[in-house]
Amino acid sequence: MTAASPAAAADGGDTQATPPDVPPGRRFEPDLRSMTRINLRPIASPMPLGFFTIAIASVMTGCLQLGLFDEAARAAVAFTVLPAFVLQLLVSFLAFGARDVIAATLMAVFAGSWLPYSLVMLSGAADGLQVLGVFNLALLCFGALMTAVTRPKRALWFVLAVSLPRWAATGLAGITGAEWLTRTSGALGLVVALVAMYTAFALMLEDMRSEQVLPIGRSGPAHLAVEGDLAVQLRNLERQAGVRRTL
Repeated sequence: MTAASPAAAADGGDTQATPPDVPPGRRFEPDLRSMTRINLRPIASPMPLGFFTIAIASVMTGCLQLGLFDEAARAAVAFTVLPAFVLQLLVSFLAFGARDVIAATLMAVFAGSWLPYSLVMLSGAADGLQVLGVFNLALLCFGALMTAVTRPKRALWFVLAVSLPRWAATGLAGITGAEWLTRTSGALGLVVALVAMYTAFALMLEDMRSEQVLPIGRSGPAHLAVEGDLAVQLRNLERQAGVRRTL
């Protein structure tokens, strides 16, 4: 009968031999890969909701800028746009859960753009349009950076591409007070709504039929994510946020 080593006794009687290359006194940790399980929770895509929300809110703000509503209707428009903040924040939360940081970040920023617009319009704060002008120019800088990383995701890229000139026109209109820039921003808002509406409809059809029906133009990793097999989806999963130890 042999006595168990102190290390084995500390491990509850585990008699696994320590490899000879492990320094004395250091705890030996076996390879845990064979014992590790990563559970994935499939969810419905929140992106159609996000794009439909962009479309509806853009129609309301665009009509106000085009003069289709009286100035007295600003508060009513703000009330109709305010729910867009909640809906797109929900979309962003679900996109983070689906490990899509680009879509989640974009939808969160869109959500953050509707909230200050609604609050400024409702409160009638002094110099509110000028402040919103600077805010839209900041969104323009953000969008320009995002277009550099969203090209494989053509659905997001197209919505960003048409949003950039609108943010520019809205920002300059708020700062300068030029009426023609306000009208231009309103017309661009309707263009954003059309592109977002098409993208939302195309994504919804694709999700329902499990195949692409209307062209979206995915490429690179975004194309492989839809057309590739399960092995492609699980590639480098251990290095993704939420799985690795630190962000």
